[in-house]
Amino acid sequence: MESLSPTTAHLDFEVALARAGGDLELLREIAVLFLQHCDHWMTEIREAAARGDTQAVADGAHGLKGSVANFGAEAAVQAALRLEQLGRRRDLTIVDTAVHALEMALAALRPELEAL
Repeated sequence: MESLSPTTAHLDFEVALARAGGDLELLREIAVLFLQHCDHWMTEIREAAARGDTQAVADGAHGLKGSVANFGAEAAVQAALRLEQLGRRRDLTIVDTAVHALEMALAALRPELEAL
């Protein structure tokens, strides 16, 4: 994982390892838990957006942002932040685009987490 260049890495291995206290096994466990729950969290966000529940969109994106930040995954963090901000502003006019951007960032991160 450390051999990935900054332009291709979605996971910041050093940040992720530091947040796991330098414990690679713990980092792997955190990654497995994240991957097990990620699809559910995205479903909740999509369903909240579909019913126009801006608070649930904001809350779901905020929680996902915090979880993905553990991996130093800046693209996913920024995509979740954008979605959170839309929810907080009660503006879902571009929510589909924002959800798609988050989905793409998470899809790019997934193989790197699985490789841990």
